[in-house]
Amino acid sequence: MKILTRDIPPRAAWTLEQAGVHPLLARLYAARGVLAADELDDGLARLLPPAGMKGLAEAAVLLADAIAANRRLCIVADYDCDGATACAVALRGLKLLGAQQVDYIVPDRVVDGYGLTPAIAQRVKDRGADILVTVDNGIASVEGVATANALGLQVLVTDHHLPGPQLPDAAVIVNPNQPGCGFESKSIAGVGVMFYVLMALRSELRSRGAFDAATQPKLDTLLPLVALGTVADVVKLDANNRRLVAQGLRRIRAGALPCGLAALFKAAGRQHLVATTFDFGYSLGPRINAAGRLDDMRLGIECLLTDDPVRGEELALRLDGINRDRQGIEGGMREQAMEIVESLFDESDVPPPAVCVFDPDFHEGVVGIVASRIKDKWHRPTFVFAASSVEGKEHELKGSGRSIPGFHLRDALDLVAKRHPGVLLRFGGHAMAAGCTIAEEHLDVFENAFAQVAQEWLDAATLMRRIDTDGPLAPEYRRPDLVETLHAVVWGQGFAPPVFSEEVEVVSQRLVGDKHLQLKLRHQGQPVDAIWFGHTDPLPARVKIAFRLDADEWQGVRRVRFLVEGAEL
Repeated sequence: MKILTRDIPPRAAWTLEQAGVHPLLARLYAARGVLAADELDDGLARLLPPAGMKGLAEAAVLLADAIAANRRLCIVADYDCDGATACAVALRGLKLLGAQQVDYIVPDRVVDGYGLTPAIAQRVKDRGADILVTVDNGIASVEGVATANALGLQVLVTDHHLPGPQLPDAAVIVNPNQPGCGFESKSIAGVGVMFYVLMALRSELRSRGAFDAATQPKLDTLLPLVALGTVADVVKLDANNRRLVAQGLRRIRAGALPCGLAALFKAAGRQHLVATTFDFGYSLGPRINAAGRLDDMRLGIECLLTDDPVRGEELALRLDGINRDRQGIEGGMREQAMEIVESLFDESDVPPPAVCVFDPDFHEGVVGIVASRIKDKWHRPTFVFAASSVEGKEHELKGSGRSIPGFHLRDALDLVAKRHPGVLLRFGGHAMAAGCTIAEEHLDVFENAFAQVAQEWLDAATLMRRIDTDGPLAPEYRRPDLVETLHAVVWGQGFAPPVFSEEVEVVSQRLVGDKHLQLKLRHQGQPVDAIWFGHTDPLPARVKIAFRLDADEWQGVRRVRFLVEGAEL
């Protein structure tokens, strides 16, 4: 492992300090590309204007006409947290703006698979819908849209995933990543795209005299859901996404959040009054995702839609229970998968450039999580496969992949598909996460082809695990109040939370629960407690560590502790 220190442009840091930003925050912001204080303005007025997104104006007209004619709309959602929040935002927002007949369908991960398929289009038609609206999916649903068109449905695709070589023949497509779209934020999540559609629809309805600026419905009530979906989908938190998340967090901390979301905070043991992006990514998001992995994502969507606190608490507790089941299944699968990977090479050998794992007993609902754990341990692009449980498709394997910086996973799958036509039955995704379906008989072909692409694309520097840090922490900044200040900032993918690094003295160390290393350190001559979760090997007397800051309470006194992320050994 190599611990590196980010470059800090001195002029940018100085400019931020002169504008009144705390010196430590100025240093952190400058290292993440912030050049001026106005970039930190997270007001709604600073959001990118909807006019820049291709298809928005047409989508607004389509939906406004539908509302005027009281036509029936059906939302087709995805079964992850981004899809669930996007669905909830669509239903809540459309009803706020006057839609009387809005329904939704969310595919079953196991039975239906991903996206708008021909079978899903038929179910939408059978429900009596006139207009089909996808959220967080649809850009790759060429056949599904064609079927919907043949059934007489109008289709509005709202998505953020990368398009394939052929776009679906939808009435309107809203996707910042489609060809010809000049919208600056290419990293906006599916829920963010739907929020922009609603903003454009409100503008269209305002121009038609449905209401004026003073009486128009307030869409900012949807921002807590937009924030949750954005962080949970691990999209890059560019300036526009950070503003969406900051606005959502502000409302949550003020208590202005749906009762189901409040119940989720409670079920997770978190306090919404001091909510952070960590809560979204590690507490709420996994509980909603668990429904789509093991049960029915309608539970997650209904939790976000309900305005009944009793119902919200009931659904949140069910989601919490499903998440516990998911953790149990994942734990067993993770141990089994780790043993399989360890059998692929000797302990003294360098791991292969890519990892591919399959076992007939794996559960397809958690293959992505297990792939992520393997990737984290060995720092290699990883695919984990499970057998399909769909009747008639038992010969198919469904795989989920996770990658490392410098290896674009979807592009790698695209190259495999070109070199070996017919091996990949379906695939899609992003740079860091992707999914695919193959026939079991082609597993060896895929494994070798995937490894070959990794061998060609990855060099020694990319394969070395590295931690980018913010360098040493001045002792005067090791304070609980400053820890709370840092936690309140919108950190996440592409705007990494602060990680500091320096050499410390290890005073004592012991294992806690047989899987965590508890440490007493001397940091710049002063004692500080630390813990390294998931690490069991002892550290030398002096060692360079990478660490995050946390604050806990002991006998009524708040104190700082270090959360160790890695060490140069």
